[in-house]
Amino acid sequence: MNRPIRSYVLRQGRTTRAQQRALEELYPKYGLPFTQTELNPMEVFGRKAPLVLEIGSGMGETTAAIAEACPGADFIAVEVHGPGIGSLLNRVAAKDLRNVRVVRHDAVEVLGRMIPDAALAALHLFFPDPWPKKRHHKRRLVQPQFAALAARKLAPGGILHAATDWPDYAEEIERVLTESGDFEKAESGFAPRPATKFEARGKRLGHPIRDLCFRRR
Repeated sequence: MNRPIRSYVLRQGRTTRAQQRALEELYPKYGLPFTQTELNPMEVFGRKAPLVLEIGSGMGETTAAIAEACPGADFIAVEVHGPGIGSLLNRVAAKDLRNVRVVRHDAVEVLGRMIPDAALAALHLFFPDPWPKKRHHKRRLVQPQFAALAARKLAPGGILHAATDWPDYAEEIERVLTESGDFEKAESGFAPRPATKFEARGKRLGHPIRDLCFRRR
């Protein structure tokens, strides 16, 4: 069986003591184990509310800010890098955000296996790895098969909000989602996107920031 192409690389970043402590002490409280079966959001969060999945939550600053600003929605952040997960967990605990859970696993597998069809009010994809070299473009996350999976997991009217500072990737995302036939352009996202360090870095390098919002038909 062919293994799927990974859209990320596990980079060995330094984990601080605070991040390691969070992984040990807070992940059991706010983390969700990866499973091959669909989760029940009602059981996870104890209520019925709009559900948002964020792919690649990074250091967690955006996740925590949006979750704090939208207490009436529930958020599942998916990330593979330990330092980022530890940082997010510390933010969640410091702000007492009861509407956030974290999964440490490949996001495509989480989306495909754990999220019920038509369960998501929004899917966030903020500054995914652009894989700038042309020979690596096949590793970019937003491909036709991803668009089909995202459309299946979003409820009708649900929002896919992507952001990137790479113009050619923005054009590719727009083309893929438009050609899928499952999406139409939306004027805004589920919630305003706070600025991130990736955005600041992109601006320093002179890269235009593009937010692309599409609504599930």
